[in-house]
Amino acid sequence: MNFNLSQIPDRNVKPRTNGITMVMDKGLSLEEARNFVSVSLPHIDVIKLGFGTSFVTPNLRQKIELYQSFGLPVYFGGTLFEAFLIRNQFEDYLAVCKDYGITWMEVSDGSITIPHAEKCGYIEKMTKYGVVLSEVGSKDAAHIIPPYKWIELMQAELNSGSTYVIAEAREAGNVGIYRGSGEVREGLVQEILTQIPGEKILWEAPQKAQQLYFLELLGCNVNLGNIAPSEVIPLETMRIGLRGDTFHLYLSKDEA
Repeated sequence: MNFNLSQIPDRNVKPRTNGITMVMDKGLSLEEARNFVSVSLPHIDVIKLGFGTSFVTPNLRQKIELYQSFGLPVYFGGTLFEAFLIRNQFEDYLAVCKDYGITWMEVSDGSITIPHAEKCGYIEKMTKYGVVLSEVGSKDAAHIIPPYKWIELMQAELNSGSTYVIAEAREAGNVGIYRGSGEVREGLVQEILTQIPGEKILWEAPQKAQQLYFLELLGCNVNLGNIAPSEVIPLETMRIGLRGDTFHLYLSKDEA
């Protein structure tokens, strides 16, 4: 940090396994990625190349290598995994990951239907190749999953080898753990947390109000994902009480 301030909460230091910030790159140019990392590196833990953007992004290999040169893991969005799977190209997907040096992989079923036992089988297979994140929740806003089912699915996927389970929200933050308005389904979140350890969940939270909710609920070291590149530093200041929304969160009562 650039100067000393008291009463700043303790952020886990990199490489961290809890309190991670997952950034969604939806098609940054090579130069934009370089500039982004030059400013935000201390606060980024992993980069997701959103949905299927990696299929059409120019200079993909160079960009992945750029991120990796700074020690940043990169993975393809779960939609790309599903695109390979529905075309019966699972082995091709693994080959692409190997070719690009990708050692983090996402298993999701937000756009297609995969029997859950089969999904867990893919998770088990992919743990042999690297870190697996699995996403729970549908991208279809009309498909409401009851809390007990979220818990059941998350637990099974963790048992199958997922390092983190991702709580689905889409890039807009308006499905899954959120209502169409972006409002958090608080009862669902709190029920999930009665059974699933918070440090094993990566909450997709692209909207500021959503990030604030999880920071107030779980503290500065909550795992948050689908963060826009331009929002990494603003989020970090909110994590540590240097933004109006969380300004009083960590101050002693005498100074608050």
